[in-house]
Amino acid sequence: MDGSTLQMVRFRLDGMTCASCVARAERVLTAQDGVAAARVNLADESAEVRFQAPATAQALAGVLGRAGYPVRQTTLQLSVEGMTCASCTGRVERVLKAQPGVLDARANLAARRASITLWEGAATPDDLAAVVTRAGFDATPIADADPGARAAELQRLTRDAWIAGALTLPVFITEMGGHLIPAFHHWLISVVPMGLLWQVQFVLATLVLVGPGRRFFAKGVPALLRGAPDMNSLVAVGTASAWAYSTVATFAPTLLPAGSRAVYFEAAAVIVVLILVGRVLETRARGQAGAAIARLVGLQPKTARIEDGGAFVDLPVAQIRPGARLIIRPGERIALDGVVEEGQSAVDEAMLTGEAMPVAKSLGDPVTGGTVNGNGTLAVRVTQVGADTVLSRIIAMVEEAQSTKLPVQALVDRITLWFVPVVMALALLTVAVWLVVGPGLAEALVAGVSVLIIACPCAMGLATPVSIMVGTGRAAELGVLFRRGEALQTLSEVKRIAFDKTGTLTEGKPVLTDLKPASPHLLRLAAAVEMRSEHPLAQAVVHAAKAQGLEIPPVTDFAARPGYGAEATVEGARVAVGAARMFPDGCGQWQVEGEGFAVQGKTPIYLAVDGKVLGVLAVADRVKPSAAASVKALRALDLDVAMVTGDAQRVALAIGSELGITNVRAEVLPGGKVDVVRDLAPGVAFVGDGINDAPALAAADVGIAIGTGTDVAIEAAEVVLMSGDPMGVANAVVLSRAVMRNIRQNLLWAFGYNAALIPVAAGVLVPFGGPALSPMLAAGAMALSSVFVLTNALRLRRVPPVRAQ
Repeated sequence: MDGSTLQMVRFRLDGMTCASCVARAERVLTAQDGVAAARVNLADESAEVRFQAPATAQALAGVLGRAGYPVRQTTLQLSVEGMTCASCTGRVERVLKAQPGVLDARANLAARRASITLWEGAATPDDLAAVVTRAGFDATPIADADPGARAAELQRLTRDAWIAGALTLPVFITEMGGHLIPAFHHWLISVVPMGLLWQVQFVLATLVLVGPGRRFFAKGVPALLRGAPDMNSLVAVGTASAWAYSTVATFAPTLLPAGSRAVYFEAAAVIVVLILVGRVLETRARGQAGAAIARLVGLQPKTARIEDGGAFVDLPVAQIRPGARLIIRPGERIALDGVVEEGQSAVDEAMLTGEAMPVAKSLGDPVTGGTVNGNGTLAVRVTQVGADTVLSRIIAMVEEAQSTKLPVQALVDRITLWFVPVVMALALLTVAVWLVVGPGLAEALVAGVSVLIIACPCAMGLATPVSIMVGTGRAAELGVLFRRGEALQTLSEVKRIAFDKTGTLTEGKPVLTDLKPASPHLLRLAAAVEMRSEHPLAQAVVHAAKAQGLEIPPVTDFAARPGYGAEATVEGARVAVGAARMFPDGCGQWQVEGEGFAVQGKTPIYLAVDGKVLGVLAVADRVKPSAAASVKALRALDLDVAMVTGDAQRVALAIGSELGITNVRAEVLPGGKVDVVRDLAPGVAFVGDGINDAPALAAADVGIAIGTGTDVAIEAAEVVLMSGDPMGVANAVVLSRAVMRNIRQNLLWAFGYNAALIPVAAGVLVPFGGPALSPMLAAGAMALSSVFVLTNALRLRRVPPVRAQ
């Protein structure tokens, strides 16, 4: 093998348990064509492979997976400065995807970030940052990124815009003032000879280009030489063309036809000024777009007071570990997640749930870092620190959603890949046509430069990501987390919402309301069986027995029957507790009692001893206060609403009637929820909170989890409502529709702007008596196009929450 062509890739493997695993992994790797060497290390579970064609990193990973040692994947994020347009993001993505082991890369122009999915161990963040930096950008791993970089960038841009403006003003006044006021032109020429005036303009314009305008050449020329021109390339070529032509007219006028001897120094200088001003406005707007993340990050205090051996010490939050005892004084922000050990207070959890009403906290209640304590003092035992806190997880979810590319972005990416080269070709074509049919070289140059300058890939690149950034940030402020950005687009298109009942539309804390016959003995038998069950209805029975002071006997041979009930041996008898369908021989005289409870919206639970039904219990779960208003709000959004529950038909219909839901799917077993979702598809979102809801959440077009539910449900969902309020579903739908509407407006503007004004800049209207755009007007229009997209996206910060009617 030719060692000069060898590549090296490093993988981290799962499934490595012994030396034989090492031998097998090495054997399957070295058996592949093109593999020169493979070394597998059991200690760090890594594989290092040197290979050349026909082997590829992807193929080697596939071989390892089939051998039982799948390659671990991880996601890294880089801060990337210097991206100015959609062409830049495309180049960053292509450079990253070309690296061995990188599976996917997404660059976000609005967030100035790149998210890379790769095989763990294939590359370090520093390696990938170096690759992007060599491509002409300033990339650093997120952990190493300077938090003040954006403020410094804004300061530099503002300073350079002022310098460029000061240098350009005399050029603009002396050149354009003469065009606008002929008397001023005649007076100026009588004082300063035309040749000297042009030389002064040359000096000032040159200072603008080599000073504040140098950034366009430093990035645009290398990109052009690499065959991947971007917006900087357009500006560099346009301003250089105007400057070069004017320089020849100033110092070697005989090289030009007599009728074409004019200078355009003011155009070159003003273009730089206008684009710098546009970037200042754009950077400020981007800062506002990311304000939600900044506010979330700022919610965690830098220090916290802990109790240590009777003494109180203020420590940096980063040094506090689980188990520490925090002392939270009145009005203080809680530093970390924990459980109240002492004291009572009301805590403002608006940052978490979007709800302004404080929540009472006392012994045993959980508290969340970032929330604000009320008037009482609390002693809190820390349970989560660092990246495991709720606030850190929220920030991570929002950042992940903001870095997502929506399906609609695919069209934009395909267009922007060719946009700048096509614009440069159109500029050359414009010059050629004007030279053939136009009045002269100067007019041809002006038209070509106008085409270069007016094209705006910035607006196209910002159209989608900035709307996602602002929209997901606003959603987080309202207690709605889009865990996956794609859900923004999918949720905006759903036609119906299916709710799980228990814990979603109801409190999820049912209570025992009736027992027939009113026998404490039957209640203790039922409680004995239900003690082993985690179902909310079972816990209601147990709580009722404990409240009456009953002694709950031990059980043996417990068996849960999901969707039916449970049974166990209690005091020598086989006791069964569950729904009517659990008893195929019927429930005897208690069937009528149970049906009566069901009509009232209560859930009947039958109790049988040794196969004979001896009584019935009734359990009711209170409907959440905002549930009916949420259903009404969703209907106002033209959405069909369905309720899915395992309750008996009569119970389900009674609750559905109370909520205004006519599409009720009752007596659905846990596995049957997926079938209901498929029956309602396409265009269905499912809302749930329990472990048994996870399959339905995953099967729906969009899964929406109640944040007070289980971790399994939250992990299976694309959208998380941080509060238990079902009104959050309406907020999520409204926000998703607003974001997609905003994106469509931005794309319409970005594409329509270029489609309309590039031909105008080329002069297609001139033969018909229409206007021709000067390069200065083109630069102003180009700068304003990006500002329009950004300011339009910022309107999403004012999307109001849905209110109960």
